[in-house]
This record gives sequence, C-alpha cells and structure tokens, in this order.
Amino acid sequence: MASSRSGSPVSFYSIVVDTHDLPSLARFWCQVLDWQLLFEAEDEIVIGADKSACPGITFVPVPEGKTVKNRLHIDLAPDDLDTEVERIIGLGARRADIGQQPDVSWVVLEDPEGNEFCVLTPKNSLID
Repeated sequence: MASSRSGSPVSFYSIVVDTHDLPSLARFWCQVLDWQLLFEAEDEIVIGADKSACPGITFVPVPEGKTVKNRLHIDLAPDDLDTEVERIIGLGARRADIGQQPDVSWVVLEDPEGNEFCVLTPKNSLID
C-alpha cells in the first residue's frame, strides 16, 4: 500500500495552468514565487521551489483564450502586502476588479494572461 509523506493516500502534487505562451507565463510565476524552471518541453513546463517540493505549477498549451473569471485561484501571503503588490505589478501583473469591496484586506491581480490571483495581508496560519 503506497502512501505519501503525510500519511494520506493522496498528496497535492501540482496546479495546472492553461496558457498560450508557456515560457513567458512560467518565467513570470518563477519570478513571483522565486521558484525555478524544473522541466520544459513544447507541451509542458513545470516550475517549483525544487524538484522534490510539492506542489508545483504545470503550464500546458491551449488554443482558446480566457473568457470568464477563474473558478480556482492562487492566494499569495507576503511579508508586506504593498511592497509585493508593486513588485508583482512590475513583473507584468495588473490590478483586477472582480467585484471586491474597496475595504477588503487583499489585492486582486491578474497575471500576464489574465488569470486572477490574490495578494493577502501577512499570514501566520491557514486560518488567521
């Protein structure tokens, strides 16, 4: 019987992102997360903190463009929200309005292909 390190029969391995420009979007996310490119082929690019640190992000090509808000998105927890928002915008992200109220404690951004993600206030746990 196989099991993961956590004792569960399944572990979180990777998030898969559909994209038009695999190398460009992979480079953007490597810079945002300070990760590295781990595998590159014409039909797949994998990035991660290192080859044994899960989860990673896998980029795969799709012909169609993004048309609606993501049903799943990434939340980033920085040490300093304002500093990171400006850094990530400098890498190619842009602010996004998905209907959030003006007084929320996070910032919604889009990556260069329009995928929404949030930059949160600093966090110490998954429930704070």
